[in-house]
Amino acid sequence: MDNIILIAVAALGGLGLLAAVILFFVAKKFKVYEDPLIDEVEEKLPAANCGGCGFPGCRAFAEATVKAAKETKSLEGHNCPVGGNDVMQDVGKVLGLEVEAMAPMIAVIRCNGTPVNHPAKVKFEGVSSCAFAHGLHGGEGGCQYSCLGLGDCVDACDFDAIHMNPETGLPVVNDKCTACGACVIACPRDIIELRKKGPKDRRIFVSCVNAEKGAPAKKNCQTACIGCSKCEKVCKFDAITITSFLAYINFENCTLCRKCVEVCPTSAIWEVNFKPRKPKADRPASVVEKATATKATPEKPIPLTIKVDNVQEDLKKEDNKIENKE
Repeated sequence: MDNIILIAVAALGGLGLLAAVILFFVAKKFKVYEDPLIDEVEEKLPAANCGGCGFPGCRAFAEATVKAAKETKSLEGHNCPVGGNDVMQDVGKVLGLEVEAMAPMIAVIRCNGTPVNHPAKVKFEGVSSCAFAHGLHGGEGGCQYSCLGLGDCVDACDFDAIHMNPETGLPVVNDKCTACGACVIACPRDIIELRKKGPKDRRIFVSCVNAEKGAPAKKNCQTACIGCSKCEKVCKFDAITITSFLAYINFENCTLCRKCVEVCPTSAIWEVNFKPRKPKADRPASVVEKATATKATPEKPIPLTIKVDNVQEDLKKEDNKIENKE
C-alpha cells in the first residue's frame, strides 16, 4: 500500500517537473519583448482611456509614442488631449525628445436651434437617443441639420464637461472639456466641433451647419446661415469660406476682429467671451445730408418785418406827393 502511494507521488511529481521544463522552454521561445519605456510613458499618462488620442487606451498610446520615438525621432501627430501640454512634455522627457506645445482645444456647439429660433412643428416620441432619432426624422423644427437634443453627447462624455440646457434644448460645454472628441463622435448630426480655445478663451465660429439654400434654411430657423457671403467679403484674412451655402471660419486664420459678426444678417456667427461692445456714437452727417438740411431749414429766416416797413414808407411818400399837388 505504501509503495503504491510513493509511486503515485513520484509519477505526479515527475509529470509536473516535465511540464514545468516544457513550459519554460516554450515561454523562452515565444517570449514577447516589451520596451520598458512603455511602462514609464504609461505612468505619465492620465489613465483616462478615453480614446481622444486616437488609440484604444493609454497603453496603446504609450506603445505608439515609444515606437514613433525609435522610428521617426519625433512625436508629431501624437497628443494626449486630456493631459495637455504638461503631460506631453513629461512624455517627451522620458523619450528624450522635444515636444512642440499645442494650443488647447475645446468642443463648440454649432447649432442655435432654440425653441424661439427653431419652433417645433412635430413632436417626436420614441427612444431617447439621437442616433436612433436621426434615422427616423429630420428634426422637430424641420431642419434636418439641427441638434436633436436627446443627449447622446452627454452620455459619451466621461468628464462631466457637457450637459443639456433645459431652456434651449441644446448642449452646453463647460471648462471641464478635455477635447477628447467623444461628443464629436457621438453626435449623428456633426454639430459639435473641436476648435482652439483662443487667447483669453475667446473664439468666433458659425453656429450653424445647415447646407440648404438661404430661403428654406431661414424658414426653418431664424438664425440659420443663409450663405449671403457678407462675412466672407468683409474678412481680410482669408479665414472665411462659403461652401454649399454655408459659411465656415478657419480658426487658424481668424484674428478675432469680429467684423464678420457685425455684418451677419441672421446672427449665425457667435462671439464667445468678448467684452460687451461700446455703443456707437452718433454718425456725423454727410455733405449731402448737410446740404439737404440747409435747403429745408435755412439758418437765416426771411425778415418779413423789413418788407412791411418798406411798404409803410412807400405809402407815406405817396401821401406827401398828393399833398404837394394840392
